[in-house]
Amino acid sequence: MQKFPITPEGYKKMQDELDRLLKVERPRNIQDIAEARAHGDLSENAEYSAAKERQSFIEGRIMDLKTKIATAQVIDTSKVNQSKAAFGAKVKVLDTESDNEYLFMLVSTEEADAKSGKISISSPVGRALIGKEVGDVVSIKVPARTIEYEILEISF
Repeated sequence: MQKFPITPEGYKKMQDELDRLLKVERPRNIQDIAEARAHGDLSENAEYSAAKERQSFIEGRIMDLKTKIATAQVIDTSKVNQSKAAFGAKVKVLDTESDNEYLFMLVSTEEADAKSGKISISSPVGRALIGKEVGDVVSIKVPARTIEYEILEISF
């Protein structure tokens, strides 16, 4: 199985979710199924159907998380060349056209969350930033235009 990089924060988040599913969600769901069963006729029991559907989701997510945790490779950013943008780096950039500044954190696809500024290293922006240094200008073609970002700062 192929390993994928992950930040220590992302790894802990996955472990916490798995722990919550195993210790809280799964037992609660088992109790919900038992209560719904006690209500009688299962063929017309919406509570039972919903609880069984939730059980399926929980079990699928548990399996997914166990696989991801087993194949995750936690990257210690203190051992990365910190003068260049790399996995786990926070990269502050300036959009040269609009003069807007953005802060991106370069993470794995598993951790990517555009709303919080976490972008995948395999995204167009992530690929353009990897290996670059402060002062470099990168061009990224997007459907509407070509974006140029000047790298202002790199931190880990």
